[in-house]
Amino acid sequence: MSVSTQFYLDQAAKCAREAGDALLPNRREVLIRAQASWQAMADKAIRVAAERDKREAERAAITN
Repeated sequence: MSVSTQFYLDQAAKCAREAGDALLPNRREVLIRAQASWQAMADKAIRVAAERDKREAERAAITN
């Protein structure tokens, strides 16, 4: 997992914690949306890394 992926996951977790502690409903909603955005970025980074690893493995198999 790359540094940026871990950063995205950390930010999503932070937003989730803060949303749980938020007293104001509008602040909670903002944090929940932010959590979803950070999680989406993490999910995309994970998918991209998996595809890259798959392509590299395919290239290695062809050249060997």
